[in-house]
Amino acid sequence: MNIVIFDGVCNFCNASVNWIIKHDKDNQLKFAAHQSHAGQKLLLQHNIAPDELETVVFINEGVAYKRSDAFIQICKLLKGYPKYFTIIRFIPRFIRDFFYNLTAKYRYNIFGKKDQCMIPTAEIREKFNLEV
Repeated sequence: MNIVIFDGVCNFCNASVNWIIKHDKDNQLKFAAHQSHAGQKLLLQHNIAPDELETVVFINEGVAYKRSDAFIQICKLLKGYPKYFTIIRFIPRFIRDFFYNLTAKYRYNIFGKKDQCMIPTAEIREKFNLEV
């Protein structure tokens, strides 16, 4: 199972999840907010401290990817132009992650945050139902 763990109260993260869902034409991805029970459990299973999380986590075949590596792995599964974003894998990780971390650090200031995690619509609710 391919699982994207994201910050459920971050407006930028929620917009990113909606963008991913739009391009996940083969329904390969499931989602969990890192604040949810499933998200917390998955993070702990992969030795990632849930309270220190400032990144998206992508779990694929038991391997947890973070930051720009997660973005690249997710884009590999998407249809259309998002596949082209995988070209950033040729940029050294420390450079990619510098910009990723900068965006993550200021995401609430720039994009804002919600008081609670997003509630999926009926059309996409199945993508958020995880048994862990």
